[in-house]
Amino acid sequence: MYYVYILICADGTYYTGYTTDLVRRLHEHNRGQGSKYTRARLPVELVYYEVLPDKSSSLKREIAIKKLSRREKIRLVDKCQSN
Repeated sequence: MYYVYILICADGTYYTGYTTDLVRRLHEHNRGQGSKYTRARLPVELVYYEVLPDKSSSLKREIAIKKLSRREKIRLVDKCQSN
């Protein structure tokens, strides 16, 4: 199982990634062992995730989310949090 996730960083920016272990990856980000981008913007908070069946579909979805505008990402996160 794979996860595509969105984090909100301390500076209000969004970071999108994928992983096979969401809890481990979130801890890595907050320990400064995640991406270089989040390392400079700690702490981060998980605000959205999707479960996908395989690596290929998770990578495609990650790319699709990264192409969204900030406004579209906010709508995606808000829609998820209202459910």
